[in-house]
Amino acid sequence: MIKLVEVRRNNRYTNNKANEEQYTLHEVYINPSHVVAIREDERALQHLREGLMPSGLDARQGFTKLHLQRGQNGLDITVIGDPGVIETKMMTSMQRVLLKG
Repeated sequence: MIKLVEVRRNNRYTNNKANEEQYTLHEVYINPSHVVAIREDERALQHLREGLMPSGLDARQGFTKLHLQRGQNGLDITVIGDPGVIETKMMTSMQRVLLKG
């Protein structure tokens, strides 16, 4: 399991103002063996530039969309970090499991 920071969009009931931040950050634990695809999330990057992301994030920050296997259907989540960084974290976690094997 690896710990990442997920970017979640606020729903329309908790976010009434147009200029208010539309996203919140939450810690999430991911099983790397359930990740099917990793890709850059360009929409999140655009929202960061527009000021819709939580304050305190660096303008150079990258975002990754993870597609997780969940039985018959999948789940897409956006996490903080470039795809290369996320891949490195997942590979390091997988190597630890294999070494304990």
